[in-house]
Amino acid sequence: MKKLAVTLIVLIILAQYPLWYGKGSWLNVYEIDQQLASQRQTNQKLQNRNTVLEAEVNNLKRGLDAIEELARNELGMIQADEVFFQIMESNEENNSQIERQ
Repeated sequence: MKKLAVTLIVLIILAQYPLWYGKGSWLNVYEIDQQLASQRQTNQKLQNRNTVLEAEVNNLKRGLDAIEELARNELGMIQADEVFFQIMESNEENNSQIERQ
């Protein structure tokens, strides 16, 4: 009877091994579930970024205001009837600020 009990326990352990450590085990499923959650989060961030970029492209295609804003900010362009002022700090102010730090 003792041999039968030991044999059954060994068989149960052998039957449980693939469930816990084999291919498709609980641990493997848990790891894949964590990877899936991480990938979904990454996909959501990228989808939000794509939506913003798509809106910007549509705005550039349809509206002149967005093109004008980009030209002013990135290229420093001004209109014919505008005056451009550039304010620069003097070297004395820069030196005094550096010395304070």
